[in-house]
Amino acid sequence: MTKGRFIALEGGEGAGKSTQARLLAEALRARGIDVIVTREPGGTPGAEAVRKLLLEGAPGDEGPGWNPRAEALLFAAARSDHVEQLVKPALARGAWVVCDRFLDSSRAYQGGGGGLSDADIVALHAIGSRGLLPDLTLLVEVLPGIAAARLALRDAQGSDRIGGRDSAYHARVARAFAAFADAEPGRFARIDGNGTPEETQARVLAALAPLLAQAG
Repeated sequence: MTKGRFIALEGGEGAGKSTQARLLAEALRARGIDVIVTREPGGTPGAEAVRKLLLEGAPGDEGPGWNPRAEALLFAAARSDHVEQLVKPALARGAWVVCDRFLDSSRAYQGGGGGLSDADIVALHAIGSRGLLPDLTLLVEVLPGIAAARLALRDAQGSDRIGGRDSAYHARVARAFAAFADAEPGRFARIDGNGTPEETQARVLAALAPLLAQAG
């Protein structure tokens, strides 16, 4: 059986991860590879319900939303369901899983942005998802001005509770992502996402070349 591969796309708001996930899946399918495209939080009915709570808030809650600890717990719960019901079964049958965000978003947003310790977030992941990590994490990086322009188009009707946080929060998130990639170069590929979707896709495929070669 062909070995399944787990690819995560990470980055801040406006990086273009969702577009790159779609383009990557198309390219992999053109090579005859079975591909599942999914996202976090989400991917399963239970995790999608948690996503709604995280991004829109609980019904009747007009306050500031979840505190960072509650947020981290909700993300970990959604991820656990996602991993057990979708990610692991797909990998077991030999499919490639392309996921828009995974553990490193929790580390960057609730950790770097929200101030929780990295050790605590990793411990939650060890409990909820048995420490599963992607085969490769693609960190799509864009300049703040380019991200802002993209978000102005994407979020014309308003942003969600996390995306709408202030620029200082998102700057901390970006610094956290960069620090993770610097610390674990074997697990991350840093992708320049400032160009067109096609230019970024070419960089993504170049980063995936070793895994694609192993897939035959």
